[in-house]
Amino acid sequence: MDTSYQIANQYELKELELNALLEITQAINDNLSEDSLYKIYNFTLRANLRLAKLVLLVQENGWQSKIEFGTSKSFEFEVPAPELIENKKILFQNDLSDTPFDEFEVGIPVFHKNDLLAVVFLGGVAGGNEKKIIENHLNFIQALTNIIMVAIENKKMARATIEQEVYAKEMEIAKKVQQLLFPNYLPDQDNFKIAAHYSPHNTVGGDYYDWLEIDEERKFVCIADVSGKGVPAAILMSNFQASLRTLLRKTSDLEEIVHDLNHQVFESANGENFITFFMALIDMKKDHITYVNAGHNPPFLLNAEGITELNTGTLVLGAFKELPFLEIGHLDIKDGQKLFLYTDGLTEAFNEEDEEFGAEKLEEFLKANGNSSPSQIIADLLEHLNNFVGERAFSDDITLLVCDFNV
Repeated sequence: MDTSYQIANQYELKELELNALLEITQAINDNLSEDSLYKIYNFTLRANLRLAKLVLLVQENGWQSKIEFGTSKSFEFEVPAPELIENKKILFQNDLSDTPFDEFEVGIPVFHKNDLLAVVFLGGVAGGNEKKIIENHLNFIQALTNIIMVAIENKKMARATIEQEVYAKEMEIAKKVQQLLFPNYLPDQDNFKIAAHYSPHNTVGGDYYDWLEIDEERKFVCIADVSGKGVPAAILMSNFQASLRTLLRKTSDLEEIVHDLNHQVFESANGENFITFFMALIDMKKDHITYVNAGHNPPFLLNAEGITELNTGTLVLGAFKELPFLEIGHLDIKDGQKLFLYTDGLTEAFNEEDEEFGAEKLEEFLKANGNSSPSQIIADLLEHLNNFVGERAFSDDITLLVCDFNV
């Protein structure tokens, strides 16, 4: 090959390189999608550098094949051996022999600082002097691949930042929504006192408690736990609270209330989420509690004789369009009794030895401390629980409510 032809070829390749860089830069500035950037890169290498085989493997939650052309097999699940790329050098045919990539003539690892982003494998280049000319421009291919991969990494990081900001905003909204669910104040009367505690596992939890005064003699208390977390759970629970309070303004019939609530949850959540729920109507004049337990952890009625579990009721709300059964619970109450309500984050707390706190330990605590005031019961129980779990983090929300009534 004469010198003038070689020079012409070199100038032609340099011009192709420059045009390719300008095209890639313009595509990046135009904020084209990742797929579009990969297509431009694919076309540039195959057309301008006359490649017959091309594979681009990218580190993205493991290795993924983003471009494949002209190969004898798929490289979708191939992983470059660490020893092939640990020295950051361009690989040639002798390096690739006896590997899954032996049909290629060149392999180029692409790093950003010390992070491996991708490996591009090239094959089917022209022979003889033309092959040598292309090999002389492998640094350009490496630089071009690096530009593309860094641009795509930056897009991923920008997208992740935006997603994090959106998520943080959603969590803030959900947190405000949830704060509105809890009562503004808790009663502290001679014959009726409530103390409560709520600690979310994350920024936003799925627990809810409430109380209402139906009239001078009748008080209503409840606790609930929605499946799922975040904004959807907060919205579902917000709708649930609004429905419950609307129902309580027109009726105190617990059977009617629980059927209507089940219908509302089923329609709102399309059967994908459900709510465990316990509600009790305390009649101070008749010395009587009427209650429904809809799949919730059984609350306890505490008195001098011991502890009574409140199990009677139905299934969780929202799992079925119509509740298959429902039984209303009834209890006579006496002076000095207390009602203890909680969510499963309490009993499902684990210590560092993987031992569950469980209902048995809770009952033991309540038997020993049931004569304390509602606020003291909660304070002592939380201290007891923290001593039990030690350094292990809680895995769920914890909600406690203690109601003390003197009839």
